[in-house]
Amino acid sequence: MDQTRVVLCMKWGTLYPADYVNVLYRACRRHITGAFRFVCLTDDAAGFIDGIEALPIPDIGLSDWMWWDGAWPKLAVYAGNLYGLTGRALYIDLDMVICASLDPFFDHPAPFLTTDMGPNWRPNHGTGPAEAGTSLFAFTLGAETQILERFQQDPEANARRFEIEQKWVHEHASSMDFWPAGWVVSFKRHLRQPIGLDLFLPPRRPEGEAKVVAFHGKPRPIDLIRTGTARWDRFPHMGRGQVKWMADYWRENGGTVPG
Repeated sequence: MDQTRVVLCMKWGTLYPADYVNVLYRACRRHITGAFRFVCLTDDAAGFIDGIEALPIPDIGLSDWMWWDGAWPKLAVYAGNLYGLTGRALYIDLDMVICASLDPFFDHPAPFLTTDMGPNWRPNHGTGPAEAGTSLFAFTLGAETQILERFQQDPEANARRFEIEQKWVHEHASSMDFWPAGWVVSFKRHLRQPIGLDLFLPPRRPEGEAKVVAFHGKPRPIDLIRTGTARWDRFPHMGRGQVKWMADYWRENGGTVPG
């Protein structure tokens, strides 16, 4: 059995600068024991630090609009031959924050693992229908080729029907399991203060079993690390000003804190 461990991420367009890739790489290097490869599929590798393997995003037949609506380029990771990469892959979106060891994410035995972003991802991890998110997932490279192959049978129709890539993956993965409760926490659902309190209290730090903080949508990590007192959240939420634990994380992993 191939024991190679590969961290995958993707960067296209200008929403996320190279700093995001560099910070993620350094955070992974701090929180993964032993050897691993860090591969970024990208259309622009300018500014990447040593240790990051930059490879072009494979052409999977996307229309122009699919690059900017629905995150469809991420389906490229399910190619039967992704630049010869083999082993176990852990895909991480650029706006994830790594706060503890990632070794368990590679060691978990389920074939395909991802985050349940449905009702079970509430603070109390209640019951309800699963809703797969694809901000952080693990799979064996080359083992889920049907996800991409079935999409490519009619990309335009499939993308319009499913709207976002994670719904397609949920429907077409050969099997799916979810990370244990508490491993991946949501900034908005678990750490942001309730409306009213967020005007006076900073977001809570991740603690307990939390290994990764997911920033899905807005705000993004960069919004929380800027200096000053500007508001970073959307009404009726009132979060504002630099969040110290986020700024510390960014600095510790070599990121530049903007003014």
